[in-house]
Amino acid sequence: MLSDEDFELRARLLSQADLHGHTTVTVPPDNEGAGYVFSVGAWRRFGVAEAVVIGLPESMGENLINMYVKRASKGERFQPGQLYHDFFQGVPVTFERVYKGFYPEFFGSAYLLYDGSEFAAVQIIVPTPHGHWPWQPSAPEGFHEHQLILTESGVPESWTPGVTGP
Repeated sequence: MLSDEDFELRARLLSQADLHGHTTVTVPPDNEGAGYVFSVGAWRRFGVAEAVVIGLPESMGENLINMYVKRASKGERFQPGQLYHDFFQGVPVTFERVYKGFYPEFFGSAYLLYDGSEFAAVQIIVPTPHGHWPWQPSAPEGFHEHQLILTESGVPESWTPGVTGP
């Protein structure tokens, strides 16, 4: 049974998703980890995976999620492990499927719109400005913890890093 607070949040999420096709939810950084931004409503409205981005400054994360949903809602599909150079100038991004075990933590309020974890979700992964990905040995110390990879293993699983993806 939903609390009054959950009913109010659900109504706000639905209103924003109906008006804009989706809404974004921002979770600030805390002692447990980096902040993150995720979409709610894209699966319901357009049938495209909800998305999460971890560790970017708030406005950059929201802009990235909004660009992804806009493009995906028009039919563009994003393949895990493929590089996309047209989200940010000079910095590529890639995608990975999110392990359902991470849904409660990283898509918690999305459960108010969906029946459990019956929605698709992807993580948009961004390298450092110097092109280092979180799983690479050349990445700055702590970058892997700052931008967790939300697969069961904690590293890309939809492609082989350095072979069939970045």
